[in-house]
Amino acid sequence: MITSVDFSIISLMIFLVGIFGILFNKKNLLIMLMSIEIILLGANMNFVGFAALSGEPEGIIYSLLILTVAAAEAAIALAILVLYFRNRHSVNIDTVSELKG
Repeated sequence: MITSVDFSIISLMIFLVGIFGILFNKKNLLIMLMSIEIILLGANMNFVGFAALSGEPEGIIYSLLILTVAAAEAAIALAILVLYFRNRHSVNIDTVSELKG
């Protein structure tokens, strides 16, 4: 039988992978964006797990809203990243502060 503790542990592990991805990689912007997506997936896992155990659909609805916002955020961030790469030929985060405008 799957309990709420199982869902919490799995979502915490996914969430921590995203946190460690941001903390230990401060050079590559693409990996930082993927780590943010992993953090959001860890939160979604928690919502879906508790919704499945309680039988209420609110957790799944919140999860779909979070996935929608994450998809929009990823599309905009990747578009900015592609334009930045075209100008600088690098996704190194140290040179982002040189942008003006």
